[in-house]
Amino acid sequence: MTTKNTLDDLEICPMQKLLKLFSGKLKPEIFFLATKSTLRFNSLLRELEGSNKQSLSIALRDLTEAELLKKIIISKKPLHIEYHLTEKGRSLIPVFDQLEGLF
Repeated sequence: MTTKNTLDDLEICPMQKLLKLFSGKLKPEIFFLATKSTLRFNSLLRELEGSNKQSLSIALRDLTEAELLKKIIISKKPLHIEYHLTEKGRSLIPVFDQLEGLF
């Protein structure tokens, strides 16, 4: 039996974790849109070019599990789900603003 060493098994610095979290096509765009307004699944599906239900669901779940987005179920009719930035997510806005200024 062999053991498999993966990056997940190793201790990585916070910056590496952040970069890994935002890797991929949809997560940076979702985060950027969340800084502007409340997000809804179907709106994101229409707005994000090249997205599909599965990839969008995974990206939203990852950002929610990282506590950057908060999933809120609105029980008024029609029932829907909204995503809002958390305090942790809002704390990253200056970091992204600085990065945006570099490029």
